[in-house]
Amino acid sequence: MERTYIDTLAQLIARSPTCYHAAATAAELLAAAGYAPLDEGQRWQLRPGGKYYMTRGGSALIAFRVPERAPEGFRLAAAHGDSPCFKLKENAALRDGGYLRLNTEVYGGLRISSWFDRPLSVAGRLFTEEDGVLRQTLVNIDRDLLVIPSVAIHFDRAANDGVKYRANVDTLPLAGSDGAADILTLAAESAGLRPEDVLGSDLLVYCRQPGTRLGSSGELFMAPRLDDQACVWGCLHGFLESGGGAHLPVFCLLDNEEVGSATPEGAASTLLRDVLRRIAGALDVDGEGYQMLLSRSLLVSADNAHAIHPNHPELSDRDNAPRLNGGIVLKFSAPRRYATDGGSAAAFRALCRRADVPVQTMANRSDLPGGSTLGSIAGALVPVSAVDIGLAQLAMHAAVEVMGAEDYPRLIAAMRQFYKE
Repeated sequence: MERTYIDTLAQLIARSPTCYHAAATAAELLAAAGYAPLDEGQRWQLRPGGKYYMTRGGSALIAFRVPERAPEGFRLAAAHGDSPCFKLKENAALRDGGYLRLNTEVYGGLRISSWFDRPLSVAGRLFTEEDGVLRQTLVNIDRDLLVIPSVAIHFDRAANDGVKYRANVDTLPLAGSDGAADILTLAAESAGLRPEDVLGSDLLVYCRQPGTRLGSSGELFMAPRLDDQACVWGCLHGFLESGGGAHLPVFCLLDNEEVGSATPEGAASTLLRDVLRRIAGALDVDGEGYQMLLSRSLLVSADNAHAIHPNHPELSDRDNAPRLNGGIVLKFSAPRRYATDGGSAAAFRALCRRADVPVQTMANRSDLPGGSTLGSIAGALVPVSAVDIGLAQLAMHAAVEVMGAEDYPRLIAAMRQFYKE
């Protein structure tokens, strides 16, 4: 069972080189399971027992099921589909010195050196106009296309002593000779479009390495974009595999967490609040009834956590340092960068106990504050009890990351229990 789940995770990550592909893949899985799409621009007609999903901006998605009886509250889980990478600028072609390079900008807090000297390519979306209507087309140039070459040690003898990289010089991908085709032309042709018809684009550089198992018994899993697609697909599997329950289950795939979430598709927007209000309104629940539903709700914010590093254990809090394959991580922070408190931690531990899933804890070393994630940001607009969880991983924000293969099916089991209770 664990191998089946982890192999499926590798396939889903490969199908989702960008946040746009992740949202499209999630929509495909939901549609195959009988979920009907809703349009933000139309009135929603919901029925008991109905299964629905909506999208915004091509990169955010919210799915939910309506119980047969009036719901007692919401069961919410949120994860993000974006990952640190390089985004192509407009007019990206740089032709000089006999080479074609691509002009890029850093998206999120990525570990720059990990992107050097490995096969890369470009994916994202293109916009065209048909009969006066803009149309979005996903694109993935599905072949080894680019490389960011490092400087040879002979020219930089201090390279192993630490280097400060310049994003406008050191990280520009090499796309071939200066006579090579323009990247927008390649992208358009890959999507079956004419380059001259493309009016807009969002193109990202992504790592081509496929997911693979490591370790003497395959107990480790390495792949790009584990932060946060491991939580995306684990939560979605749990959502799809659960059933029943007195609450209204909601799965949220959000965008732009890596740059602060303050976009229409991010956790800092009113997206989740608006959807929950629309659901309540379509079920004839008034304003006070909606507030009552929130008071009986729980949000699981799922975003991966730092495992204790085998070579640098001193960087972690000694007694709150999760390990690979140690179970789902409960994340704590005194300034509430993570939303977990005693009550939400107890609720999550209780459901994991019933699902026979081990739980471990993470708190940053007190003099090394960590970043924030979805839970506290979304909770400021949707005031529900919330818990921050994740899977322990190494090399967070690198081009490829490492997690425990045993932890992923545990996340699915925990989310299955969460949604059905």
